[in-house]
Amino acid sequence: MPKFTFKRKIYAKMLEWKSESKGRTALLIEGARRIGKSTIVEEFAIREYETYILIDFNKASEEVKSLFDDLMDLDFIFLRLQAIFHKSLKSRNSVIIFDEVQKCPNARQAIKYLVADGRYDYIETGSLISIKKNTESITIPSEEDRLQMYPMDFEEFRWAMNDEVTIPTLSKFFERKLPLGAAFRTTMRGLRLYALVGGMPQAVVEYLETNDLRKVDAIKRKIIKLYTEDFLKLDPSGNVSKLFESIPAQLSRGANRYVTSSIIGKVGKAGENSLLQQLEDSKTVNVCYHCDDPNVGMALTQNQER
Repeated sequence: MPKFTFKRKIYAKMLEWKSESKGRTALLIEGARRIGKSTIVEEFAIREYETYILIDFNKASEEVKSLFDDLMDLDFIFLRLQAIFHKSLKSRNSVIIFDEVQKCPNARQAIKYLVADGRYDYIETGSLISIKKNTESITIPSEEDRLQMYPMDFEEFRWAMNDEVTIPTLSKFFERKLPLGAAFRTTMRGLRLYALVGGMPQAVVEYLETNDLRKVDAIKRKIIKLYTEDFLKLDPSGNVSKLFESIPAQLSRGANRYVTSSIIGKVGKAGENSLLQQLEDSKTVNVCYHCDDPNVGMALTQNQER
């Protein structure tokens, strides 16, 4: 079975970080689960560095995690990592990846001292990284440059379909205010396919391998199941999970606001705001706020009560 590594727009931003940072900051890539963070980071490490070490904190042993409890001897930490992962590190030409860093808060806190050491570059990935539960016990390092990653957009989807022509062509038609003509139907078919398959890399791979939309749908349902399981870990009451699962029904009503009380009852304004903040911090949803005056300074008139 071929391994798919899709072209992603975030790669150019990562190159920009490497060029401008020169080791002075770590890169934190945050986003929802299963959007391709780990894949693109490892691909970046393979292409842009001589060697790399990837620490997946979902699977890392307690021995590895405990290395970041005491930072008095960085030489010892680097030697242990090289021995454990059987990889050598080259000064200023190696990167250490902290995958799902929210699973080891001490590793994230250690970034301040690791970056100051200056020998290697550091890239962190995380989902639910902004959740208070994952950050309340540590000092968040200021030596982080953050990039937000999302599922594949329509252009990235077309790239995955081996089509790098459609979007630039559409842009030219738009700029010149010209009709698409016969190309309109083909373009709309592509857009409808994107709406059916979506932008989750795993779903795109399934479509390319099987051309079976039922299997694609099964993949997406599994991903949504993972999200709801994560929500239950964060909020055992199940309210965050209920809010997430009710989004399609809320949107289909055509109302201009999300009526939370119809889903979770009355939990008070503070409780409601806390639940919605957790949902937003999970990066699984896009929040749209009412704006009383949609002008240049939209944030000044953002109304969170509506």
